[in-house]
Amino acid sequence: MLEELGLDYEVKRYERDRKTMLAPSELKAVHPLGKSPVVEHDGRVVAETATILEYLVALAEGHLGPPEDADGALRWRYFLDYAEGSLMPPLLLKLVIDRMGPFGWPARKIVTSMAMTHIDYVESELVRRSWFAGDSFSAADIMMSFPLEAARQRLKLDGRRPNICEWLDKVHQRPAYAAALEKGGPYAYA
Repeated sequence: MLEELGLDYEVKRYERDRKTMLAPSELKAVHPLGKSPVVEHDGRVVAETATILEYLVALAEGHLGPPEDADGALRWRYFLDYAEGSLMPPLLLKLVIDRMGPFGWPARKIVTSMAMTHIDYVESELVRRSWFAGDSFSAADIMMSFPLEAARQRLKLDGRRPNICEWLDKVHQRPAYAAALEKGGPYAYA
């Protein structure tokens, strides 16, 4: 988002404990819950990804914000919330269950089914338009990128959900995406 908006920034990486996935004390010093991502700007600490994106849209005077039409604006708001509120929870459960080895096997099928219900929904949405809120790339697309990257990896989507895979490829082709990876370094979708 910062690259798309052309805003200056510095990335500070915090490594979570590999076993517990808990935040290090340095990150808890920035935000008491050890939230990540987190943005520090003008004496403010802004956490929660959708809130961060809305904050940045406001800083950029509306760039990458909601479309002007009411339906597009509603879709923009919806996908900002949907990404972490609905799509990400079953993907996180899948991550945890897969790490549990044989203890997670009883829940694996139902959690995968829950995740795939969301993936089928997202696939059908991308049949209707090029980007999540409408015809133009927006913060809603940035918000949806991480859970869909995680889904592509955890659910092995390549070829099975062509609209999602094509959409992810378009995101990867954006110069801002490449610049962000160069500046921040590669990341794992865990």
